[in-house]
Amino acid sequence: MNVLCLYFLITPTPLLMSQQITCSFCGRNKKDVQLMISGINAHICDKCISQAKQIFDEETKAKTSSGKGGKNNGPKINLVKPTEMKAYLDQYVIGQDEAKKVLSVAVYNHYKRLSQKNTESDNEVHIEKSNIIMAGETGTGKTYLAKTISKILQVPFCIADATVLTEAGYVGEDVESILSRLLQAANFDVETAERGIVYIDEIDKIARKGDNPSITRDVSGEGVQQGLLKLLEGSIVNIPPHGGRKHPDQKLVAINTENILFICGGAFEGIDRVIAQRINTRPIGYQLENDHVTHDKENLLKYVTALDLKSFGLIPELLGRLPVLTYLEPMDKDTLKKILTEPKNALTKQYFKLFKMEDVSLDFEEEALDFIVDKAMEYKLGARGLRSICEAIMTDAMYEIPSNDNIKNVTITEEYAKEKFGGSRFNKLKAA
Repeated sequence: MNVLCLYFLITPTPLLMSQQITCSFCGRNKKDVQLMISGINAHICDKCISQAKQIFDEETKAKTSSGKGGKNNGPKINLVKPTEMKAYLDQYVIGQDEAKKVLSVAVYNHYKRLSQKNTESDNEVHIEKSNIIMAGETGTGKTYLAKTISKILQVPFCIADATVLTEAGYVGEDVESILSRLLQAANFDVETAERGIVYIDEIDKIARKGDNPSITRDVSGEGVQQGLLKLLEGSIVNIPPHGGRKHPDQKLVAINTENILFICGGAFEGIDRVIAQRINTRPIGYQLENDHVTHDKENLLKYVTALDLKSFGLIPELLGRLPVLTYLEPMDKDTLKKILTEPKNALTKQYFKLFKMEDVSLDFEEEALDFIVDKAMEYKLGARGLRSICEAIMTDAMYEIPSNDNIKNVTITEEYAKEKFGGSRFNKLKAA
């Protein structure tokens, strides 16, 4: 009994041992932390491990970006050559060869600029960004081109709407909210977001309202253009990571926009009149005999220049930061019919897959496809209008077939298309 009592006096109880073990870095007791790792003569808690890991990541990132910590200084990008990039776009987008070529070259040069290794001989040459602006009618594929090209490069991509942007301090979204969307698309990885692609849609809607100065501020027009200047050129912008407005107590994230590619697109409704006036397609007076220059009056957008965009209402400072200008051709009947059937993600192929999931085979007659294309041309909705017309024709079939197991084959004829489209609410709309 005496020996047993002596043992308990010498050996501390488990409770006393846990109270004596403290972190050698912060001094926290073992009972105050979730995990305590013990070494030979020291202990470290889980909170100190997390802080040490964060410090290690920041130091490693700083060394890598400065060229001291690794051999490969450029970000890993699936860089594709322009010809291969255009071939990939051809699988999804019909036509628009000029826009595809310009877009492929500009994107290739931009990401080749990011992949270059900085050497002493290259210090004098600095390759600038190749931001892009695309002009084209609605439904010609501006957004779809930018979205498709981001897939092949495997970089973060986001779409921003310029119509909701206002000057800082006014009701509406700030310009920095564009980068919040990009950061969310990159899973809040700042380094990945800093080499992404931003597509700013409806850029024509922020055109300057007039050349004459006014006593009121153009907060949703020229004010937004001025806010975009530093964003497009390249600067460090502090943004709220989850969007919303800034406030003093909020944690902000710094993003460098120098390596972010900006693609802007807009319909620029009415710019054809500006182009026609510049190239003098309707001269007043006598025409010179030596003047044999002919212009495609049906597609004046192919002659668009930065001067026309300036006359439309974009400020020169913004146009200087969008050096690459391209246009998208309006859709004709042949192009719309190819869009219906040929691309990998063609509209008819989507319906084929939907019906196949019900074990039903679907077929479109050529006359039915021609009818759909004619209606799309009549309503002047471009490729986007094809979906609306097809839905008006296919709704009844997609409603009844899942409940009828006896139907195994469906053929869409011209008579059926005319009957269903004639009875739809869509047909009551007047053609523009």
